[in-house]
Amino acid sequence: MVRVTNWLQRQRRHKRFVAQATWFRLGRKNLYKQVRLALVKQWQHAYESRRLKKRDFRRLWIERLSAVVREKGWKYSVFVNTMYNKDVKLDRKVLSNIAVAFPVVFDKMYDEIMK
Repeated sequence: MVRVTNWLQRQRRHKRFVAQATWFRLGRKNLYKQVRLALVKQWQHAYESRRLKKRDFRRLWIERLSAVVREKGWKYSVFVNTMYNKDVKLDRKVLSNIAVAFPVVFDKMYDEIMK
């Protein structure tokens, strides 16, 4: 009677994990237990960073808009409030891109909104 092991599946799983840890240092790149722990931590950071990225971009768009609106003598919050009261359905990303790429168009939009 031959003892049945899970050798092949285990070897494939270990190789797959170790292949993902190629750029890690010391034992974290070739010792399976350390590799697995390092990868779990890496995935946690990646998950968190995907959410932080959205927050950072929104902050960037608001800063850009705020700078452009401040040049015209108004506050960002007043501009956004007026925009929503007049039912302008453009989000911060689009407004920021227009303000940076097409300042003349943004000036016309701003004048229409702040009338």
